[in-house]
Amino acid sequence: MKILNRLTIPFIAIVILWAASNTHWKDGKYILIGDAQGYYSYLPAVFIYKNLNFGFYDSIGTKYFEASKYDYRTGHNGETINKYYCGTAIAMLPFFGAAHLFTLVSSGPADGFSKYYTIFAQIACISWLIVGLIYLRKLLKFYTEKEGLVSFALIAIVFGTNIFYYTISEPGVSHIFSFAFITLFVYYVRCFISVPKNRYLLFCFALLGIIFLLRPVNLLILFSIPFLADSFASLKASIDEVFKRRKYFIAGIPILLLIISIQTIIYKISAGSFWIDSYRSEHFVWNKLNMIDFLFSYKKGMFLYTPLLFVCLLGCIKIRKENRYGFFSLIGFLALLIYVFSSWWQWFYGGSFSCRVMIEYYAFFAILFVESLLLLKRNFSKTAFIAAICTLIIICQIQTYQYRYNHIHWSEMNKERYWNVFMRVDLLLKHQNPNEDLLVKISAH
Repeated sequence: MKILNRLTIPFIAIVILWAASNTHWKDGKYILIGDAQGYYSYLPAVFIYKNLNFGFYDSIGTKYFEASKYDYRTGHNGETINKYYCGTAIAMLPFFGAAHLFTLVSSGPADGFSKYYTIFAQIACISWLIVGLIYLRKLLKFYTEKEGLVSFALIAIVFGTNIFYYTISEPGVSHIFSFAFITLFVYYVRCFISVPKNRYLLFCFALLGIIFLLRPVNLLILFSIPFLADSFASLKASIDEVFKRRKYFIAGIPILLLIISIQTIIYKISAGSFWIDSYRSEHFVWNKLNMIDFLFSYKKGMFLYTPLLFVCLLGCIKIRKENRYGFFSLIGFLALLIYVFSSWWQWFYGGSFSCRVMIEYYAFFAILFVESLLLLKRNFSKTAFIAAICTLIIICQIQTYQYRYNHIHWSEMNKERYWNVFMRVDLLLKHQNPNEDLLVKISAH
């Protein structure tokens, strides 16, 4: 049994690699689509074109992305800049280097966007997913010693949520990378709380810097620390330990600022300002409460399209029974995330499968998943729960496939359209799409 548990992550990696290679690797097309073109483009801009104003956009877009061309650029001080932050590109950097070398050796077009560059971009995503899962396994061991339960949680979180889709079909966006680094941060915070060590403190500062560069809003992870502490007394003791190590705390601040400064230096070089609001008219609207739509709507509801996450909330019952402090600190943190993310001007985040912005925080749903199974004492209830989870994994995989082939539309779903295609595998096999009219409307527009 121990051998099977050790093989869980390699098994996940093999399945992901098989699915990815059979989906996109023949020609490398459609790996870098939409936002991903912006996240990735820092790498060829710096290392190939030496142009942080992205003057290569038009020629490269016409050559490789005519069908999925996306203008990720915006303006500042009369100069052109990248709308997105550079953290995802930094996480891809070693893989970009390998792709560049491989392309040169194979005499391919070393323009930063040909076949091997895009394939290695996906390999980067898969690799960081595996790193995230390795540390998620370590994190879950703080909550249970049952290896089989941890392995089941990893399989459920990957194949029963939109992690699978964003690793296979849109690997160039930031969410899987953010999942990895946030899980790393959560693990090292938990380590410091358990056994305070100086290196854990420095790791946390460095990880916060990368988390900021990936998506600044994800600094919300700091509000998870009270839950990770397990009790108010433990939280207070951990804060005291930080101040006992003030030399390392002070040393951590320049590490954090040095990493964040990568973005400010890019802005200074490209547009003459150290800080730029690159999203311009896109912003949070704090007085519009879209939380119910964010969670339950047919348009993009997180619990509708990723129902496994809803079932994970059963774990809150166990936490509530055993640790009121832990219960309220976790619920408060999750409520904060949902409020902030649903307050974005476009709360459904454009073309996306389920609520992609929550992927980063799936470590907390994995903890709840473990607590859910620990809550169930009787064999019958455990068996029923496991059967329900397996069913939800199948539902998620079918809906992922439907989304990929536009049976579930990326932004225009409603009640009628959802139930017209719900679990209709037969329509996929017959290549019949009841929602095809939406594609025609979008195309005509």
